[in-house]
Amino acid sequence: MDDTGNPLVGTWHLVRWDIRYGDGRAPTLPFGAAATGLILYTHDGSMSACIAQAGRAKLSSDSVRSAPVDERLAAFESFFQYAGRYRIQRQDGRLQVVHSVTQSLNPNFVGTEQTRWIDWPAQDQLALSASDTVPGTAVARHHRLLWQRGPQP
Repeated sequence: MDDTGNPLVGTWHLVRWDIRYGDGRAPTLPFGAAATGLILYTHDGSMSACIAQAGRAKLSSDSVRSAPVDERLAAFESFFQYAGRYRIQRQDGRLQVVHSVTQSLNPNFVGTEQTRWIDWPAQDQLALSASDTVPGTAVARHHRLLWQRGPQP
């Protein structure tokens, strides 16, 4: 815990992002086993998160604006980012963090609130999780992101 008494404050590095499914299919790793990521929580209530697939191809152009469309699409699909304000709340006796999104690579995230359950699986580890359904189906899925405080694992 930092000197503000807020255990989230600081820099966290992604260890693993997995998704488990309610229909029994095998778990998936959306950006692969070697995905990298960073989530920052500040003492004044700001947050920023980004996750990248390992081994992302470089663009053939120095500017993303002049890169071929297929390269831009691949770059978009292999990176996830959003930022905004956050607050901690208690729900059903458990802690949650609510991210109020003000910026995002995905414009549909702007203006949304992304609620994550908080767990502490080990010292200096943070697990954030949320459930939703697979788009276009009624199949439940559960996202779990494990983060490590301190130097990148």
